[in-house]
Amino acid sequence: MAELVGPRLYSCCNCRTHVALHDDVISKSFQGKNGRAFLFSHTMNIMVGRKEDRQLMTGLHTVADVYCLDCREVLGWKYERAYEETQKYKEGKFILEKSKIVKENW
Repeated sequence: MAELVGPRLYSCCNCRTHVALHDDVISKSFQGKNGRAFLFSHTMNIMVGRKEDRQLMTGLHTVADVYCLDCREVLGWKYERAYEETQKYKEGKFILEKSKIVKENW
């Protein structure tokens, strides 16, 4: 009997709601508030908070925290605006902290 295998996903560490696809990972070498973080092109089942300017390791950015839609756990942030030209590629992308997500279907 063949076993159906779905896409590799990342889920909220707290409630296991699916929040991102592995195929949408751009980079695994980012730094979050609590350690390693991943940069994603897209996410799902998240809520975007209020925009604010933050001084990050790579300069000033306008970001908005992102929360799990189900349990409201803070998972990371969305880059809304990068002030430095070399950082513009991050705009519209999402950081999810490794400590806040778990792998599914691996």
